[in-house]
Order: sequence, then structure tokens, then C-alpha cells
Amino acid sequence: MSTPGPRFYAWCDEASRVDALAAALSTLARPGGFLDAWANFDVRCATKSIEAAVAMIRTQYPCTGTAHATCSTILPGAQRLALPDQRGPHSPAMRSILVDLQCFTEAYEPRWSLRGPHEPQGPLEMYPENCMHFFGFILELAWGRGPRSFEVEAELAWHLLQIDLEDLLLRFCEPDGSGRVRTGACTNAWHWHAPVTTCATYNADAREIARDLAVSWVHLHDQDNVSRIAGIPLSMLHARVEAAPRGARVALAPPRGSRVARKGGGAPTWSLSRETVLKALATPPSALLDALEASALPDGAWRAAAPRAAEILEWTRRLAETGDGPPTWPVDTDKHRHFRFLKTHPPFLVRRLASGGVVLATHPFCSLWPLWADALDTLGLSC
Repeated sequence: MSTPGPRFYAWCDEASRVDALAAALSTLARPGGFLDAWANFDVRCATKSIEAAVAMIRTQYPCTGTAHATCSTILPGAQRLALPDQRGPHSPAMRSILVDLQCFTEAYEPRWSLRGPHEPQGPLEMYPENCMHFFGFILELAWGRGPRSFEVEAELAWHLLQIDLEDLLLRFCEPDGSGRVRTGACTNAWHWHAPVTTCATYNADAREIARDLAVSWVHLHDQDNVSRIAGIPLSMLHARVEAAPRGARVALAPPRGSRVARKGGGAPTWSLSRETVLKALATPPSALLDALEASALPDGAWRAAAPRAAEILEWTRRLAETGDGPPTWPVDTDKHRHFRFLKTHPPFLVRRLASGGVVLATHPFCSLWPLWADALDTLGLSC
């Protein structure tokens, strides 16, 4: 099976979905780049005008219940360390990748389920057409002299990937500060699964950070699709958790088809209890966020690799700015030893946004659950 991700999802009210798609398209589409939009395969709009594409979608969406767009976009991570001979509109650092965006009405999902198993996975969905273009496993940096270190290479790969992961998630979920999108996620699996087992989540209101736990519980315990419940009021999610039997637990496993499940060996024995979720919902959000931030601090292995990684980044930055520095050469960071280091020492990011939202993130080959588990244990909420 091919690598499915990353796939980005967003939840907003049905009346705002075309507006949310249009806003995301406006921030993602490269000016003058490839742009194609359609409501069905008979009605398409190949154009360089975002306005024309959105106008067609607004006309057709109420009839078809679905809208799609494909555009070229530039990832910022590749631009930051572009060497002098890698600049220009056709250089590797400026090369666009294609991303697909989709939105669906509430009524569309049951209609689609009659056609087969590949039903829509979110009110809004986005993914790179070629995941290899997103991951950028081949890093050409000023490595300098010294023995090769897989730990340093993995840390550098995450440093650059984190920039692109966070950038795409925010351009998709928070393109204009309107607050239309209440919550979103990124996963390296084929579907939107429990937020605490994804690789990134977005919440427009950081005070609702416990939503990730509550949605995960309701999804796994009651078997509701995340796309249906991700953005419902937190009070409703609380009531659903409270209605479960005392002592109930749900298993947290890597989603089928994800790289974690396929390369991680046996499935981790993770679980989440009803009582833990209820305690987290009753905990002040500021305490949850503080605990998550403390749990996101790098461990000893990451701290040991950090000086060498910083040195290589500084050499490459100087080379990019002045053209003077040590030679560069490409290194493939998609090896088992890189993955094993990431799996054993997953990196985490907790970003409080100026808008009042919050982003949690880790490498797409990892899961957010170890971050949550450590934070919950620190607060004494695990049971």
C-alpha cells in the first residue's frame, strides 16, 4: 500500500464551507500557477483566476453537494535554505507542489456511501497529490566534516518538515482569521481518525483544547465519524462521554494504513478511560496547555543532537545568503534508522496562536498520544 498522507481535515458549519474553501484556496494557490476547480466531472473550470473558480463552485455546489479544486502551492521550508544556484521560478526550492481541496455537504456523505467505501472524510479535506513532494526526504545541506549521524539527520528533517506542516495546516484552517473552522487535523492515514492519534490538530479556541480528547473518546466508543462530531459544542461531547458506563475504556492504536502502523511493529497498547476524559474536561484549559507545553520539551536524545543540527543549519543559512561556506550534498532521510529514532523519540510542538487558537503537532510518522499521555499523567488525571 502506498503512503496515504499527509491529509488535512477541517470542520466548519455547513453554511460556511464554500467560504472556507475559497479562503483556503486564496492563500494556497500560487499566483499565476495551475488552478482547476470542479463540482462534478462535467462542470470544470481550468483557470488562473481564483475568483472564476470560486464563482463556478458557488453556482454548482448546492446542486452537487461537493466541490473540488487543485492548485499549485509553494512550501516555505524549501525556500528558507535555498542555495544561490537553487533560486529562480523553476528551481527545486521554488518548485510548486499540487494540492487537492474538497468540501462536502452534510447530505453528500450518505449518497456517496452507496457508491463504495471511499466516502468523504471531512467537511473539508486537503492533501498533496504526491506525498513525496511534501515530505522532501532528500536534504541538500552544508553537512561539513565529521561522522554521519542519523539522529542529527532526523532532527534536521523534522525542523524543515515542521515549517511546512504547520504552514499548510494554518493556511487551510485559519487562512483569514474569520474563525469559520472550529477544529482541524492532519494525519498520515487514509481517514480522519481520533485526534489524539493524529500527527497534528488545530483548535480555533485554545480554551477548548480538551475537545481533542472528547472527540477521540466519542469516535472510538460510539463509533461516530470524526467528520460528523469534530466541531459540535463541547457541552454535547461532555454529555456523550458522561453517558458511557463507569470504567469504560477505548483502545488507541495507529490507524490502519498509516506509516506508524506499517513500520512500527506491534500496535502500541494505548488506551483512554472515560474518567480521564471527564477529569480533563473539568480541568482549567490553561493547566492543560501548560502541561502539554512542558511535555513537548525535547528529550535527552534530541538535546544531544541539537548543537550539531544547529551548526549545519547555520552553515547552510550563511551559504544561502552569501554563497560562501562548506560544500553541500544530498542525504536521504527516509531510512529505517531515521524512522526508528523518530518513533523512539517523537518530537512535539505546542503553538499558541495570536488568534487565540492552538496547534499541536508531531512528525507525520508519529502520534500525538504520547504528548497527551505525559501531560495527563503530570496533572494526575490518568486512570
